Amino acid sequence: MTNTLKRVIKINAKSPKPKYRQIIDSIYNSIENGALKKGDKVPSINQVCDAFGLSRDTVMLAFGELKSKGVLMSQPGKGYYIATTEIRRDERVFVLFDELNAFKEDLYNSLVNTMKGKASVEVYFHHFNYKVFKNLIQESVGHYTSYIIMPATFDNTSTLLAKLPLERVFILDRMKADLKDYPVVYQDFELDFYESLNEGAPLLRKYRKLVFVHPGGKEPDERVKGFERFCLEKKFKYEIIKSLSDIRPGLYEAWFLISDRDLVQLVKIAKNYKLKLGRKFGIVSFNDTMLKEVVAGGITTISTDFTEMGKTLGTMLLNHKSGQVRNPSKLIVRKSL
Repeated sequence: MTNTLKRVIKINAKSPKPKYRQIIDSIYNSIENGALKKGDKVPSINQVCDAFGLSRDTVMLAFGELKSKGVLMSQPGKGYYIATTEIRRDERVFVLFDELNAFKEDLYNSLVNTMKGKASVEVYFHHFNYKVFKNLIQESVGHYTSYIIMPATFDNTSTLLAKLPLERVFILDRMKADLKDYPVVYQDFELDFYESLNEGAPLLRKYRKLVFVHPGGKEPDERVKGFERFCLEKKFKYEIIKSLSDIRPGLYEAWFLISDRDLVQLVKIAKNYKLKLGRKFGIVSFNDTMLKEVVAGGITTISTDFTEMGKTLGTMLLNHKSGQVRNPSKLIVRKSL
């Protein structure tokens, strides 16, 4: 088996390519050059560990990925065998989002379209529940070639994510200090809000007061910093509140809303008080959708480009690129401002 092992698996200790990836590529190459055929037994995990001085986890990760792609099959007590020689080096991608909404759907569709024909994508949701987040990640280990993780409000997740291969994990939406070694496509919530406010400053000058409804919880606190920074620099009177409970909006106020439920409620309140949107009363929402193009004649939004986020992420994954990429955001002005 030693001769066979050296013939079908080649490890270069000086290569920057991870050892588990070298094992996978070796099996693929051996199938393509005829050294391994359907039904052939491959060296055991222990044999590969001993031959190359590798940890058992490294070899199991490689075998697990090959098994998840249908290249290997295992027989209890007997070992691993070649299941097929009809191989495609496609990606099988695990995607873990926080929740499903209209703009996450845009992101997902863009991601899938970018990788069309080159990867299969399975999407899950943790709904801001850490137990669900943890269980889904633990259950995914070894079953996918790449992992896209949206940690959302969860901090200190590096120990959990260490169970996954470092170079095949991509972080989405938020920068996390303990995950700085992972590739990430992120929103800069503070700077996005601040820059959009600056862009819209000429329109905001007609309002006497700016009100930001920030419920906290799952929403990023960085937006509060961007809002306060702008208001203080530009000398706007401002207020930050958590909800619309018992509020009565006044003339010449501009309101900034994260929740779409709050958006609908405030549009109704403005109508009841006969406040003309974009004239004596302003509304700005976050995260653009097609519906906001038509609600109340058009709602002004501050939004990252979710389609671009999916495209960037898909390109990084397919090309095995690393880095930290800030996703573009913009102010989309409509009738409500």
